[in-house]
Amino acid sequence: MTNKRTDNPIHIIGGGLAGSEAAWQAAEMGVPVVLHEMRPVRKTEAHHTEGLAELVCSNSFRSDDKEYNAVGVLHEEMRICNSLIMREGDKAAVPAGGALAVDRDVFSQNVTKTLEEHPLVTIERGEIAGLPPEDWDSVIIATGPLTSPDLAKAIQEIGGEDELAFFDAIAPIMHKESINFDIAWFQSRYDKEGPAGTGSDYINCPMNKEQYYAFIDALIDAEKTEFKEWEKNTPYFEGCMPIEVMASRGVETLRFGPMKPVGLTNPNSDEKPWAVVQLRQDNALGTLYNMVGFQTKMKYGAQTEAFRMIPGLENAEFLRLGGIHRNTFINSPKLLDQQLRMKAQPRIRFAGQITGCEGYVESASVGLMAGRFAAAERLNIESFPPADTTAMGALLGHITGGGNADTFQPMNVNFGLFPPYELSTEEKKGLKGKEKGRARKKAIANRALNDMKKWA
Repeated sequence: MTNKRTDNPIHIIGGGLAGSEAAWQAAEMGVPVVLHEMRPVRKTEAHHTEGLAELVCSNSFRSDDKEYNAVGVLHEEMRICNSLIMREGDKAAVPAGGALAVDRDVFSQNVTKTLEEHPLVTIERGEIAGLPPEDWDSVIIATGPLTSPDLAKAIQEIGGEDELAFFDAIAPIMHKESINFDIAWFQSRYDKEGPAGTGSDYINCPMNKEQYYAFIDALIDAEKTEFKEWEKNTPYFEGCMPIEVMASRGVETLRFGPMKPVGLTNPNSDEKPWAVVQLRQDNALGTLYNMVGFQTKMKYGAQTEAFRMIPGLENAEFLRLGGIHRNTFINSPKLLDQQLRMKAQPRIRFAGQITGCEGYVESASVGLMAGRFAAAERLNIESFPPADTTAMGALLGHITGGGNADTFQPMNVNFGLFPPYELSTEEKKGLKGKEKGRARKKAIANRALNDMKKWA
């Protein structure tokens, strides 16, 4: 721990993406921060390092398209707001087609270094086992999906709500040199370039019809991780469904999901692929690749056996196999106000995945807002939530009241959360079919970015 200014600081519990972003935003506004991270004193089921903002699942921040994709709009809004997570994500970018993916080690190391060197940030290692002390008059809980049991219990008690939870799974990572390029090839879907891409950013492994159905059978028959008794009724988040669970929903499910063969041309064969497994670069050196959409709860031996059935991966060497961990989130529409304060104890704010947002950038964006709200309150500056026409405002609105409290589930940012936009007669002129939908998305995106510039 480094001794820095700690007079009347904001205490932030959790050094993930949301906590790191909240600490940065508050400190940049001139307010001292103590960032509490329990690793390595207490480890979690999913983390491998003690670095801040460690990415434990995918290395992708998803689409960086700021004109036609809600996630890309959120990226740009965060950049407008001087986001640490986006700044370091851009620096650590690796090729990923139209997506922003990062070298996870470089990214975490740079976020950690930046916060360690900030004069108003103190990092304390150790678990906060229970409700924060009363003399901490401004607290942001950003403990994410792996909140320690004692703290989770304390939150449950003061919130008066039963704990809500779901499972989140981790995709395997392999060594590039073990991939057979007599079969696999480089290509982004539809040759799309992204923020660090060339149009040939993914490794594609093709399957014919017979291979695909044999693979589906193997996934369904594979030995799975056994859940503990208290975990058995915990639902999965639909956006991070284990590959074998998707396969069990129907033999064609994967062909229309992560294994869809569209937008790809196999240079090694005249045969059109029946299905394709894509691998995405996981580090800046380009030596490691992860299996896109292949989070799993299969046991390790079963994973190796099944995944080596994929053409091109017959001799794959895995750096990390898939895994599964339990995620926790609160019923935010009931428990939080529009500035992310807990109604029962307003000194406590929440940020990140524990609020029921889903995704790296969504979590970080809620941390960004929480950090700014808390700093403004400390400085006696009146603050307002961003407009609901922005990506951040739309996401905030969903988790603090827009979502149905009785059926509340984690949510990624999407255009369905934004207020509707009707194209004018002039804007619709000459447009047909899907062109109108694209024009509407672009108009919503432009409106969001203009409104975010005013808030920032």
